[in-house]
Amino acid sequence: MSRTRAQERVAPAPIFVLVEPQMGENIGAAARAMLNFGVSGLRLVNPRDGWPNPKAAAMASGAAFVIDQARVFETVDEAVADCEYVIAATARRRELMLPVLDPGEAAAALRKRVETGKNCAILFGGERNGLSTDDVARANAILSVPVNPAFASLNLSQAALIAAYEWSRAQEFSGVGTPLSEEPAASRDDLARLVDHLESALDRAGYFHPPEKRPSMARNIRAAFTRAGFTDSEVRSLRGAVKALAKPKKPS
Repeated sequence: MSRTRAQERVAPAPIFVLVEPQMGENIGAAARAMLNFGVSGLRLVNPRDGWPNPKAAAMASGAAFVIDQARVFETVDEAVADCEYVIAATARRRELMLPVLDPGEAAAALRKRVETGKNCAILFGGERNGLSTDDVARANAILSVPVNPAFASLNLSQAALIAAYEWSRAQEFSGVGTPLSEEPAASRDDLARLVDHLESALDRAGYFHPPEKRPSMARNIRAAFTRAGFTDSEVRSLRGAVKALAKPKKPS
C-alpha cells in the first residue's frame, strides 16, 4: 500500500503514547504495527536517543508518515493533556484500584469513546522498565495481555501490534465501563490541576503522614480521581470545594 493510500485509510483512533522508548528501531516497528491496523497518532515521552531518529524512520518503512507526524513531550501529563480517556498497557497491576481490561475489552472501551469524538490514548512503557506506577496512576484503566505467566515479556512493537489489532476488530460499541455522560468529560489538564490543588491543600493540612508514605498516598488519590471520569462542571465544583475548605475560618 502506498503512503497516499495508507493515509486515506486512516480514521479516528486512539493515540499511542510511547513513554521513554529507548531504541529507534522499536519506535519504527511500533509505527508499522500501528499503521497495519489504521492507527496513526504517535506521541513520544522523552525518547532516550532524541528525536527525530533515523533508525526509527528506517524501520518504519511504509509507515514513515506516522513517524513524520509524531509529537514529542517531556512528561506523560503533557502527552495526554488533551485526552479524556487513557489506558495503560502493563503486565504489572500495581496496588492501584484500576479496572483491568484484556485487549478486546480495552479496544471496545476506546472505540465507543473515539467514535463520539473523544480523544483517547494508550500508554506503552519503555523497553527496560515499562511504565512507572506514577504513569499508570494517570490512566483510567489497565490493559493486560493474557500471556504465558512464566514468560510475560512483550517488546514494545508486539504490545503496540496487539493493541492496534484489537482496535481494528472492535467494530461495535461494548458494554464495558459506565455509560458516557452527555456533558463533556474534564480535560486531563483540568483534572491534573484539580489534583495538584487538592494535594497542596492536603499538604498544608498535614494530611500526608508519615512523610515517607506521601508518594503512595498521593498516587492513590490521583488514581481515584482519574478513574472517576469527572465532567467539566464536576471538576469546577470540586476546585471550588477544595478552595473553600482550604480557606482560613473566620472567627465566630
